[in-house]
Amino acid sequence: MYMGLRIGELCALKWSDIDFEKRILTVKHTIQRIQAKNGSRRTRLVLSEPKSVGSKREIPIPECVVKMLKRFRNSENIYVLSGCTVPIEPRTMQYRFKKILNNANLPSVHFHSLRHLFATNSIALGFDVKTLSELLGHSSVEITLGRYVHSSMERKRACMALMKSAA
Repeated sequence: MYMGLRIGELCALKWSDIDFEKRILTVKHTIQRIQAKNGSRRTRLVLSEPKSVGSKREIPIPECVVKMLKRFRNSENIYVLSGCTVPIEPRTMQYRFKKILNNANLPSVHFHSLRHLFATNSIALGFDVKTLSELLGHSSVEITLGRYVHSSMERKRACMALMKSAA
């Protein structure tokens, strides 16, 4: 919600990917479940590089997130979410997220909705589209605008209110 990471990127995040001194998070890996070609299982969990060159990125960490991360900081070879040397599977993370929402009596939404919320809020806060696109790891601003930035009636009203000064 504060950095726009994909669920696979978040699950693959190790403490070594966070530079507390520079306040930068580096996205180097992603985890995904893919179909297995051979073996007794139908799918397997794969740790790989992000899906595009632009998806490998450095993201400045907001101060509020730095403070929270420092409280849970662990050794470098440990995954941030699991707290051990084995990552949490994205599907497990989605189930946990759904349970948290349910326990809080909130509507059920997909974890990926937090990424959309980050993009929409970033535009509302004044981020330029190019910067936002790079933070999200998109290959183009068109992807960012077309899929991730959503307008609201409140935002439309605020924009239209600007017209009084143009007349």
